[in-house]
Amino acid sequence: MNSYLLAVCTALVWGIVPVFEKMGLARLSPPAGIFVRCLAVFSGSLVLLAVKPGLLGEIRGTPVKYILLIAGGGFVANFLGQLLFYHALKSGQVSRVVPIAGAYPLVAFLMGLLILGEKVTLMKSLGIGCVVFGLFLLR
Repeated sequence: MNSYLLAVCTALVWGIVPVFEKMGLARLSPPAGIFVRCLAVFSGSLVLLAVKPGLLGEIRGTPVKYILLIAGGGFVANFLGQLLFYHALKSGQVSRVVPIAGAYPLVAFLMGLLILGEKVTLMKSLGIGCVVFGLFLLR
């Protein structure tokens, strides 16, 4: 499967999930929601380990720097980002909160330029322009 199709599938999954999370947050605080979500992710990790037992060997053979980069990303995105998102989702409309929170491609684009040395192209610029315009419309 190519990266574009995988990204579209990701968007479908990530577009469906906030509806369920918004409904769940009707009876849970954002911190409680994060705890439940983390339990589900942990359970998924156990299933992944059962299906791919070689993962631990791969992780053991990886330099600590790379493990810390992934772990740091997980903490920032899946804990801090999700906690902020749940607070926004609990108090706001899904149809407004999700597109605004989903404007992270703008940040990723800038980080790609500044840190990874990626190049600016016309298509990337047009895509980022659409994100910025969408943020303007939803403010």
